[in-house]
Amino acid sequence: MARPEAKDQKIVVKNRRALFDYEIDERFEAGLVLVGSEVKSMRAGKVDVTDAYVQVDRGEAWLKQLYVAPFEQASAFPHETRRPRKLLLNGREIEEIHRALARGGATAVPMQIYFKGGRVKVEIGVGRGKKHYDKRADIAKKDADRDARVAVRQAARR
Repeated sequence: MARPEAKDQKIVVKNRRALFDYEIDERFEAGLVLVGSEVKSMRAGKVDVTDAYVQVDRGEAWLKQLYVAPFEQASAFPHETRRPRKLLLNGREIEEIHRALARGGATAVPMQIYFKGGRVKVEIGVGRGKKHYDKRADIAKKDADRDARVAVRQAARR
């Protein structure tokens, strides 16, 4: 699925840990069913996607364990902070995610949450967990890239 353009979106939160912990094979864009106070909290950036994951149940996709902080001005009717939130996907996409999760070893996690055209969207990544040695290889590659950038910068100054 195509990634959203930067000009018409405002990123609320990115799950940087997802790319470190998982090898992402497929990505999907989904809408999110929210109540008003949740949208206000998201506009303020008070969201945590650390433990969040996607689960398919009876033909519907749900985003679970997403933390949305309570909105102070909505104290009369506050929302639950970690309630399951329904994802708005078409049937074919839900079936693709369900098949990927049924294969075993696969996980669906939110990659980022953003506003697109005034609506809250979630980018979902489906992939497998990385092994410990894969993570070490990623860290070594990042260190090597950083060292190369520093060397190029120093050479340009001379």
